[in-house]
Amino acid sequence: MAVHPLVEKVLAARPPIAELIGFTVEDIGAGCAVGSLQAGPEHANPMGTLHGGILCDISDAAMGMAFVTTLAPDESFTTVMLSIQFFRPVWQTLLRAEARVINRGKNMGYVECDVTDQDGRQVAKASSTCFVLRGERAKVR
Repeated sequence: MAVHPLVEKVLAARPPIAELIGFTVEDIGAGCAVGSLQAGPEHANPMGTLHGGILCDISDAAMGMAFVTTLAPDESFTTVMLSIQFFRPVWQTLLRAEARVINRGKNMGYVECDVTDQDGRQVAKASSTCFVLRGERAKVR
C-alpha cells in the first residue's frame, strides 16, 4: 500500500498544532503512531498540573496519524468521537502517546491511545471513532 500523503506531510514538517503545544511525532506506520511532549509550566492549568486538553491533543494527534496509515491515498477521515480517561496528575514530565488502530471497517475505525509519563506510568487512555471520507469530501482544504 502506498504511503498516505498526510503521513509524508507530517514526516516532512511538524503540523501547526505540534508547533503550538510542542509535541513531536516520533513514529508512524501500519496502524500505529507514537508522539511525545515535554510537559512544562506552559501547559499548566490553574492548579499547576498539566491541562487535560494537552493530553487530548497529543492523544488525538497520535490516533489520527495511526488511522491515516490505514487510508488509501485518495481517502481522508474525520473524528466523530473522542474520549479520554485521566488516571493521575501530571506536572513536568516527558509524555509518550502510543496509538493503535483496533478496528478498521470500510467506513469507520476505532483507535486507542495510551499516554505514559517518563517513568512508564500510564497517565491517560484515549479512544476515538473515525469516519472515512471519500471523493469530494476527502479533498484537503
